[in-house]
Amino acid sequence: MPRKFFRKYLPSHDSVKQNRHVARFGAFLHHPNLWHLNRHSVAGGVAIGMFSGLVPGPFQMLTAAILCVVLKVNLPVALFTTLYTNPFTIGPLYLVAYQIGRLMVSGRGAPATPPPDMDWSHLGAWMEAFAHWMLSLGKPLGIGLVALALALAALGYLLVQLAWRAYVIRAWRRRAQRRH
Repeated sequence: MPRKFFRKYLPSHDSVKQNRHVARFGAFLHHPNLWHLNRHSVAGGVAIGMFSGLVPGPFQMLTAAILCVVLKVNLPVALFTTLYTNPFTIGPLYLVAYQIGRLMVSGRGAPATPPPDMDWSHLGAWMEAFAHWMLSLGKPLGIGLVALALALAALGYLLVQLAWRAYVIRAWRRRAQRRH
């Protein structure tokens, strides 16, 4: 991939080591693969970012950072990749995850039960019915989120590996043509 382009924007390994915020974490953030741009480290970072993007709430980047340190893959790429989930995409992604989970749990994808209608005159009863409805979504949604996150991670890893390989082969062929 165009490493020269990314190197302009990413910090060097030495500057990261000397950063006072990073220094607090000691040797955890000093592994070279956390910062180097190579095919395996970037593909792993994309996979972790795709997986962590579906973690609920504000824990996406924290999950990505922890997984990057444990698996020793590119940290900035993983943190950036988690941004595919945003207020516009999280709703549709969770709906897809729920549908996948419903297929996996029931095996046939029974129609989802709609939420209870809002009833202002019986607010307590409505809130209880709404809580039961939300709890009924839990198992299919949880299973679907894990399945979708794993599928997106595998797809991201594979696409980066293939794109990187295609770029390298094309660069080799261009150099060979220039030599002749």
